[in-house]
Amino acid sequence: MERTAGNGLLAALESLRRRLDHDLLPLAIGDIDHDRRLLAELTGQLDDYLLPRLRDIDAPLLAVVGGSTGAGKSTLVNSLVDADVTEPGVLRPTTLVPTLVAAPADAPWFTEQHVLPGLPRVTGDGAGEPGTLRVLVAPALTGGLALLDAPDIDSVVTANRELAAQLLAAADLWVFVTTAARYADEVPWSFLRAARERSTALAVVLDRVPPEGAGVVEDDLARLLAANGLPGTRLFAVPEVPLPAEGGRLPAEAVRPIAEWLTGIAVDARARASIIRQTLSGALTSLGDRVPALADAAERQLAGEQRLREAVETAYREGMARFDDGLRDGSLLRGEVLARWQDFIGTGDLMRSLESRVGRARDRVVAFLTGRPMPERRLRAALETGVEALIAGVADDAAERTLEAWAADPAGRDLLDRIGAVTTGRLARASADLPRAAESAVRAWQEYVVDLVRQEGQDRRTTARLASFGVNGAGLVLMIAAFASTGGLTGVEVGIAGGTSLLSQKLLEAIFGDQAVRTLTAKARVDLRLRARELLSAEAARFTAYLDELGPPSDAPGALRAAADAVRAHRSEMERLG
Repeated sequence: MERTAGNGLLAALESLRRRLDHDLLPLAIGDIDHDRRLLAELTGQLDDYLLPRLRDIDAPLLAVVGGSTGAGKSTLVNSLVDADVTEPGVLRPTTLVPTLVAAPADAPWFTEQHVLPGLPRVTGDGAGEPGTLRVLVAPALTGGLALLDAPDIDSVVTANRELAAQLLAAADLWVFVTTAARYADEVPWSFLRAARERSTALAVVLDRVPPEGAGVVEDDLARLLAANGLPGTRLFAVPEVPLPAEGGRLPAEAVRPIAEWLTGIAVDARARASIIRQTLSGALTSLGDRVPALADAAERQLAGEQRLREAVETAYREGMARFDDGLRDGSLLRGEVLARWQDFIGTGDLMRSLESRVGRARDRVVAFLTGRPMPERRLRAALETGVEALIAGVADDAAERTLEAWAADPAGRDLLDRIGAVTTGRLARASADLPRAAESAVRAWQEYVVDLVRQEGQDRRTTARLASFGVNGAGLVLMIAAFASTGGLTGVEVGIAGGTSLLSQKLLEAIFGDQAVRTLTAKARVDLRLRARELLSAEAARFTAYLDELGPPSDAPGALRAAADAVRAHRSEMERLG
């Protein structure tokens, strides 16, 4: 019957594991390789060891036999189970597919993927493919403990090294194999120090010890273990002996101390419980450092994402400011708009009259307009084209500024690399949909302005004055008034723009009165700004959409730290394991 380690601790770890399902580290920020390795190791240890072990504390122990290339791991496993379950060889790397050997009664636990659930199983005579786990039964193996022959920790194949590290992190017990010739190499010691840091139950097998140097080599290895914080580590020495031509096994006497020790663990409930407590407690303790470090990495991700968002916001906020400048500085009255305004309203005598006799402007304007056919359509089209060009220019500039800001940020460069050159090229300018959207927005604004005039002209006296030249004509004049100013213009243009401003204002005042003109002009400008802001917001969303798909949830750092605190709070449950 399965016996769990306690609902509180298990629930805390399951909550932590769910938090790791998000893409916590999508951007190249800081030492991202280290951060991603930390995330992978943490996720793997939860899936491969902590959660399975806590869900069934009495499940068979898993002893992973690991070590350097050619250290004799496979030969040791074959010798311990008295069967040729793995294939020792001279080619490097040797162990390509990890092989797990269990007693007949324990095989279901390992074939049902409780431990190492991400590795597909191969059973029976199947050789297995890289990335799979062979599960074999050895009748000679005592129930309660399984052996796993792992790939080389220093394999020339990266995937093998990574798999070896994953398997060691899934172990209740490490049986670490080295040789008399290579026990001082740095790569094995980096793993042994990891075992120390996580308090993993550990035994070291010193293989191929020449008879003449047995005591000296063993003593030196024991000294190195103590110097690296592993005093008292169980140490076995296997003498150098010739292997038989067939079978690939060591003499029973050579491995008897190791076999008896492992059998003792398998049959002794207290010994098994002691190893479980040691390794499980160490793994849980390591979470106290690793989870907060991962929370820090998630915070860096959120900060980097926020920088990229702020770059977008800044570029398009400045773009909106340039649009506002375009409304105020009179630049929309250049060129075609000026020409069509002159066609629409006339300049000549009327302009001179306004300059010399402003007091009689209203009567002259109305008289001038009455009965005169007005080229409304051409002026309206010119205004529309001018506003659309302003929006397009602002959007192009904002897109370019955003890409420049992203390219200057490591996180932005990483994101742009993933987006790809083709898409980045499209992002460098306003979207292909903007011209159509801007045309629709400006036309809608023009209709809004005409509606403003129509609503304001509902008064009987205003209606009469408005009728002399039409709602559409007055609407166009109000559009001109919303743009007209002398800012940004020079020379002759100043006079034209100034006259345009004065003329449009006086005409509107003749119809609606001073206060109404100010109100109508303000409403027209506000509405146009809102429509332009919506267009630019849609343009900015092309960039922020990539950020929306990235990054941890905003509460990830706090949630990770809270999960680590919950695990620590339930550590007392470990005292009841046995």
